[in-house]
Amino acid sequence: MPKKNVKEDKCCKGFKCQCGGGAVYGLGFIGAAVYYISTATGFWMGVLGFLKAIVWPAFLVYKLLKGL
Repeated sequence: MPKKNVKEDKCCKGFKCQCGGGAVYGLGFIGAAVYYISTATGFWMGVLGFLKAIVWPAFLVYKLLKGL
């Protein structure tokens, strides 16, 4: 019987770790990119929209904390 990884047991408490956060970020990135680029009025505004789409979680947290 193979030894269990102590770090895995301590971190995940015996459950297999899942990485669903990357999928949520990816879908959010695609949605934000479509939104920002579709509302752009010119090429450079589209580039700015793409850059905003990369950091959309920062905008989300800022808006949520601003409301507190």
